[in-house]
Amino acid sequence: MNRLIVEQKNRLDKTLANELDVSRNQIEKLIKDGLVSVNGKTITKSSFKVEEGDEIAYEFREAEKREAMPVDFDVEVIYEDAYLMVINKPAGLVVHPAPSVKEPTLVDWLIERGISLSTISGEERHGIVHRIDKETTGALVIAKDNRTHEKLSEQLQDKSMGRYYLALIDYPLKEDTIVDKPIGRNPNNRLKMDVVPHGKEAKTAFVKLAQSSCDTELIAAKLFTGRTHQIRVHLATLGRHILGDELYGFKSKRDRIARVKLHAYLLYLRHPETGEKMEFVAPLFDDMKAYIAKYFDQDEIERKIDPDTLGDRFNGLQ
Repeated sequence: MNRLIVEQKNRLDKTLANELDVSRNQIEKLIKDGLVSVNGKTITKSSFKVEEGDEIAYEFREAEKREAMPVDFDVEVIYEDAYLMVINKPAGLVVHPAPSVKEPTLVDWLIERGISLSTISGEERHGIVHRIDKETTGALVIAKDNRTHEKLSEQLQDKSMGRYYLALIDYPLKEDTIVDKPIGRNPNNRLKMDVVPHGKEAKTAFVKLAQSSCDTELIAAKLFTGRTHQIRVHLATLGRHILGDELYGFKSKRDRIARVKLHAYLLYLRHPETGEKMEFVAPLFDDMKAYIAKYFDQDEIERKIDPDTLGDRFNGLQ
């Protein structure tokens, strides 16, 4: 049991957050789980007011370590230092374990590499800051310690961290555009998300890049929010679909396409320790490269996806 004496009147959660140098969310969980007492009485309300001279006692709960599944794959590491890692996630790899997931996940790969974080209230987590669908490929940042995780999560909220995506779609867009429509669970199909009246705010910018010899198009997308399946749902509202995305309405006119052709191509952030602005490019996987080589002008593609200028294409879309 850890103890401290309150030096000035304040809320319980603020006092503990300042003392322990962790986020208020973690402190709130600690309090709700009954792990904090004031003058010998357990307190479960974060807003409880403590007075000068009060004694706060708190304890940390050890996370129950998940038994990792054997991993028979490797993942490309684009960048790694003492604080974070950036990987290029392959298609078909599930990020988080779940009861319905029977194969090894990215979390299992991280555990095997010794990256396993836990919060002060005993929740095990593995440094994964943002989500990415099973079939989507590309850049994903992983924090190696709780402080880095909190700082990167803050960047995700204030938009100083983000990603530009590349997608192959079935018909060209009419123009560069923004879709600003709320997203929630599809009431008729629990596997799908949809634009629904009382969904969460969702905003995506789409930019035309290059048209193929068979009228498909390579586009870039920028997320202003981070909803599940956001790019796929917002494209469907435009009557466009990512190649391979049968869940949201893609119908193949040729051979069956094995997976959704969506790739998180460019990741930008500020280094959580140095504050340095950093960008990371996740190379396209062979299936997308082969399709582009077959149907697109390769020189045009290389110009259009140049990391130094890709972000500039969104300047008129806010």
